[in-house]
Amino acid sequence: MPATDEFDALVKELFPDMGEGSRISTPLSGVRFNKVRIGKNVVIMPGCLMMSAGGITIEDEAMIAANVQLISNNHDLDNRWIITCKPVRICRRAWIGAGSTILPGVTVGENAVVGAGSVVTKDVEPDTIVAGNPARDIRKISRT
Repeated sequence: MPATDEFDALVKELFPDMGEGSRISTPLSGVRFNKVRIGKNVVIMPGCLMMSAGGITIEDEAMIAANVQLISNNHDLDNRWIITCKPVRICRRAWIGAGSTILPGVTVGENAVVGAGSVVTKDVEPDTIVAGNPARDIRKISRT
């Protein structure tokens, strides 16, 4: 059960490199959670899938909405038994909208927003909103 000592101990065992104040909601699925680095004050909502063989870094204050897929590994096109790996990086204060998919090798820049249901196939610049399949730039975010 969430919010119990047993739950907290299991989360710490699964994610040994998780920053203070971060919260992961269940259900959660994936592989190689030991290759996931989670910063401080990160929120990961229910239904997240982390395919982590290539490594996943989620920096401080990032927000991962419900049913997001973070995918850092794939199958080789010629030999499907071979797994290819490229790291995924979610930068500080980025917000990944519900049901989005972040594909191998993608970096979502600082303070960027990925619209709900998007499929991100290439890097997202800092302070940028992207959306769609494939995700495309919508507009810049002005910091005041």
